[in-house]
Amino acid sequence: MPIYLWEGKNRKGETKKGEMEAATEDVVRASLVRQKITPDKIKKKPKDLFEDVALFQPKVTEMDIIIFSRQFSTMIDAGLPLVQCLEILHNQQENSTFKKVIKNIKDSVESGETLAEAMKKHPKAFDSLYVNMVAAGEAGGILDVILRRLAAYMEKTAKLKRQVKGAMIYPSVTLAIAVIVVVVILVFVIPVFEEMFSQMEKALPTPTLIVVNMSRFTKNNFPYMIGAIIIFVFAYKRFYATEKGRSVMDRFFLRLPVIGILIRKVAVSKFTRTMSTLLASGVSILEGLDIVARTAGNKVIEESIYDVRSGISEGRTMAEPLFESGVFPPMVCSMIAVGESTGALDTMLEKIADFYEEEVDQAVENLTALIEPFMLVFLGTTIGGLVISMYLPIFQMAGGV
Repeated sequence: MPIYLWEGKNRKGETKKGEMEAATEDVVRASLVRQKITPDKIKKKPKDLFEDVALFQPKVTEMDIIIFSRQFSTMIDAGLPLVQCLEILHNQQENSTFKKVIKNIKDSVESGETLAEAMKKHPKAFDSLYVNMVAAGEAGGILDVILRRLAAYMEKTAKLKRQVKGAMIYPSVTLAIAVIVVVVILVFVIPVFEEMFSQMEKALPTPTLIVVNMSRFTKNNFPYMIGAIIIFVFAYKRFYATEKGRSVMDRFFLRLPVIGILIRKVAVSKFTRTMSTLLASGVSILEGLDIVARTAGNKVIEESIYDVRSGISEGRTMAEPLFESGVFPPMVCSMIAVGESTGALDTMLEKIADFYEEEVDQAVENLTALIEPFMLVFLGTTIGGLVISMYLPIFQMAGGV
């Protein structure tokens, strides 16, 4: 149906504006009159030329889903019907992509589908974890509670991602600047010195010769070097896209001295937080482990969780396969064992998640503190070494004089 832009005045004489989806202009006019608004202008909204081109459409962000979940939960808790909630959420949504998603979900629910079935058709907006929890909420009649839990879970997950990304920004930016500065020196600055040194009769010092040769190599092979980097990145992505490649690289990342510890702590926090939320929402443990494995983000951890799932289906506890995997710390496995024996596994998993989120905070601080001096030394050694190498012949000339 087309969308109409309208403008009118309410009973107090205040000007109101908005948009409404309707079959005809008369339907919009009648709807506004029912809302005690006297319409002045009603016109069809012009069609966006790029609305069917996915590349030009905004993505559905994590924050969009969090706000949607909180507002949806509040409306359901207030007793509003499901379709009316979706209609309100659709009308007030500013993200055009998400607006279409909500509209499709509303239409599916009106045609007789459950909310979870309707959301399952939009995996880019609602992942399997979200859909399964909504299904459990619908079955248990606690959809408002489930949506609040989902919003809280997503907020904590987003915070965790921001922490890890924040720790990587400083070294990435510093390294990029260092590479750019070194390339500029080698390509533009060193040749000037080389031309000046060519007029000297004395042999150049070894460090200066090395830098001059590096400059010549960079100037002559710069396009090939860029091409090699592009090929390497492409080859790495292709390799990582395979099952074996992902397993090899993820295992390598876990073995890195400082970053590996951080990855492991983030994985434990994410695993325990997700499982706790799923179990507390009524999702079965086997289904929960399947969802967690698919969203683990690390192939080694994913395989370990699937081993746990296989063990439970054979009658074993969750803690036993976790101990055997060697991926999860012994303390985590012991606490999970206690949670299973006391029948409070979801509560115990939540406590572990809280503890490991604090551990991630500390690990990020330690990583930042370790990287800062290392990057300063790297920058000083690299750029300072280049500059000193260029001035060595000048120092020699000054000493001779």
